[in-house]
Amino acid sequence: MKKHALSLLISAALLSTTACQFNTSNADANSTQAANIQATQTNSSQEQQSFNRFSDQFINDFWKVAPTWALYSGYHKYDGQLLVPDDASRQATLEFVAKERATMEAFDLDKLTQSQQIDYRLVENLLNSLEWQINEFKSWQWDPSIYNVAGGFAQIINEDFAPLEQRLASVIARLENVPAYYQAAQANISNPTLEHTQLAIQQNKGVYSVLSDKLAEQVAESGLTKAQKTLFNKRLKAATAAVADHIEYLTKLETKLVKDGARSFRIGEKLYEQKFALDIQAGMTAKALYKKAVAEKNHIQQEMAKITQQLWPKYFDTPMPVDANVATRQLIDKLSSKHVAREDFVKEVRAQIPALVDFVNQHELITLDPKKPLVVRETPEYMRGFAGASISAPGPYDKGGNTYYNVTPLDDMDEASAESYLREYNHWILQVLNIHEAIPGHYTQLVYSNESPSMIKSLFGNGAMIEGWAVYTERMMLEQGYGDFEPEMWLMYYKWNLRVICNTILDYSIQVLDMSKEEALDLMMNQAFQQRAEAEGKWRRATLSQVQLTSYYSGFKEIYDLREAVKQKQADEFDLKQFHETFLSYGSSPVKYIKQMME
Repeated sequence: MKKHALSLLISAALLSTTACQFNTSNADANSTQAANIQATQTNSSQEQQSFNRFSDQFINDFWKVAPTWALYSGYHKYDGQLLVPDDASRQATLEFVAKERATMEAFDLDKLTQSQQIDYRLVENLLNSLEWQINEFKSWQWDPSIYNVAGGFAQIINEDFAPLEQRLASVIARLENVPAYYQAAQANISNPTLEHTQLAIQQNKGVYSVLSDKLAEQVAESGLTKAQKTLFNKRLKAATAAVADHIEYLTKLETKLVKDGARSFRIGEKLYEQKFALDIQAGMTAKALYKKAVAEKNHIQQEMAKITQQLWPKYFDTPMPVDANVATRQLIDKLSSKHVAREDFVKEVRAQIPALVDFVNQHELITLDPKKPLVVRETPEYMRGFAGASISAPGPYDKGGNTYYNVTPLDDMDEASAESYLREYNHWILQVLNIHEAIPGHYTQLVYSNESPSMIKSLFGNGAMIEGWAVYTERMMLEQGYGDFEPEMWLMYYKWNLRVICNTILDYSIQVLDMSKEEALDLMMNQAFQQRAEAEGKWRRATLSQVQLTSYYSGFKEIYDLREAVKQKQADEFDLKQFHETFLSYGSSPVKYIKQMME
């Protein structure tokens, strides 16, 4: 017994000693591990702080090479600077790109927060895009429409971000470089397209609506000094003369291009895929998105055929055509006669906004800020000729500024064109348009974007996310009962959504597959059920831009699929309003990055 007891005591002592030795060793390891973790956290924290400083400095330095972009973003330090688009300015941009890239190479991405990593990718993409635009795409040579001084002046004159005299002083400073600006533009233009030359003529004529007699009257009646007023008059005269000279130059160039032939507006597959990757950032190729859109087009047509079969007896007492697309087209033509009078078009858009606000608030779809003004206005002349409706939003530096919903009146259309346009934007589709552009579409998303804690995400947002959100809200509103689930509203929504899908098919086919105008009109009118005026306008737009038309469908699909995935995962706990506000809280980031953060 004693021997056994002693043995137990010895064993216990050995175990105790071993345990003590083990615990001591483990404590040392834990201490070392804790020290390593703390060191890692400290290094990560330092890296994160360093990246925040870099982000601030990057933005400040970027505005120096892009002062007009700064102005549009609500940053007014460089309002008086009109950058002359010459070789020196392009070289300065390329040097900026090289400098910032070198700085970014020093960061360890693994030590940055997820949000910072996305900011890193956005900056990286911006730098790549700036370099590619100058060295590869070279639209500064073949697209005369990019040269127009009106926008910056209009932003200063129309926005009440500072006292009038201060803004007019910026106008005077900015006027100084107008002659040099257009001289540089003419030196840059080489082998341009006819289409972009014609757009440049149209839009530069609109400059006179900004550098106008009304502006001269404002200056004369202002509190500027006599010397400032004299300088303004001198520079305004030189500026308007430069605009007139440039329009004359472009007009002669147009005549030459018509006579001798011009560069094709089609950019081809290589440039298209490169631009798609930089602009859309969708994680797929343009060709893959095109194939997806073709399949989706066929599905939507089938859904429209079902509604047509349901509604046919209500509107016709004749047998329905065997060809489903023919029947759908006939029903749409019948319904499209219900539209606003042409003289009331802008007024009707303005009148519909309060009803959309009420619906969103009553159904608790997203929080709207009543202190952020939305102003419906006629599209300024210098902006016309590209899109019939658009949003001009203030940047994150000027969050309290007006957001303008630009609606082009039908004054310049003949009766036939106006009727075609109004049938396209009929009773139902005009409501969908207002959802898209205003509530809770572009206007709402851009207000949220300005509130993002990341200036990088707010300033350098992704176009596919921005357009995709606007398209997503159209379907979301109908799903929540807007229009009382009226089959006519759903039919017209599908027609509108089919246009989004066909935008992708159209853009890729025109720019890469050499689709002719006749083939494009057939796609839009006979397969997407659009009116001729709309189809003609879209053809024009697709000849003047590249890739942008794909952003609607690309962004919509990513957002809708993300919502459905979150809904399935959260089941009964899913809250639509919370999803919307969480999604928009990440600024205008590419959807693939928002998905990462939400997960």
